[in-house]
Amino acid sequence: MSELKERRWAVLSERGCEKAGLNYEEATGLIKRLRGDSIHGLCVITDEAASRLTPLKKTKKKSSPTGDDPKPRRSSKKSAA
Repeated sequence: MSELKERRWAVLSERGCEKAGLNYEEATGLIKRLRGDSIHGLCVITDEAASRLTPLKKTKKKSSPTGDDPKPRRSSKKSAA
């Protein structure tokens, strides 16, 4: 069996390991899809190498604890004293 057909490949991006346990064809397909989503730093590595790296960073929106809009910024103008 060719190594390319084995489920031993992972896709890495600037965010971390996108997915592991793929055959090479699936990995290249995922890279094409991620390129379309403007994800950068894409490469295919072995699952073994990917297991040594940090997991994919989860992105979450920042919001204030109360759910309200953040405080307005103060003016940078100096007052005449």
